Amino acid sequence: MGHVIQGQRKDGAVRLRAVDVAEWHGYFKGIVKAIVHHPGCRNAPRMQVAFCNPYRFMQRTELLIAAEGIHTGQFENCSRKAQLNVSHVLSMGAKPEGTIVCRLEDEPGDRGSKVISSANSAVVGVMAGRGRTDRPTLKPGRAYHKYNAKRNGWPSVQDVARNPGSVPLEVVTSSTSANPPLSEEMPLLPARQDTTGTKTVQETEN
Repeated sequence: MGHVIQGQRKDGAVRLRAVDVAEWHGYFKGIVKAIVHHPGCRNAPRMQVAFCNPYRFMQRTELLIAAEGIHTGQFENCSRKAQLNVSHVLSMGAKPEGTIVCRLEDEPGDRGSKVISSANSAVVGVMAGRGRTDRPTLKPGRAYHKYNAKRNGWPSVQDVARNPGSVPLEVVTSSTSANPPLSEEMPLLPARQDTTGTKTVQETEN
């Protein structure tokens, strides 16, 4: 029998809820079920929000990027008439000037890119986990675990420190200058005393 492959077992895309008639003309509300880690290279956590299907007796779980200050059990509102609160999805025309937003749309309905017109939707607040890059690493062990979860190799050896046969295309730039320019070949000139403050020698009469 066939089985579900590994690429199909992962969760869906992390994006805003698809806009329908119920959200465009009414009031749509969900509840935050859990805040989970986003595997891969994304560093912001994601939240699982359960919405009631407006057309069938069922629930639909959506994956959204968690905003800073959100908690489980909080209601998530997605409509034009939603209250201005953290992590609520509103259109840009319904927000007052100066509101901090994230997860913006490029075009109305593309579910989250950047904002151009006032009809586009955006999440109120800032992304969670934004201060993680401000802390210093302090020791190599933390840098090892940081890059171990990513695709970057750490530590990276410089090309000048490798063997010539280990470098791709054998491109090695030596750190020693074999043929320096003429400006470096000139010998060091001794320091001279300037004319200010020198003593004048008077000629003695014979």
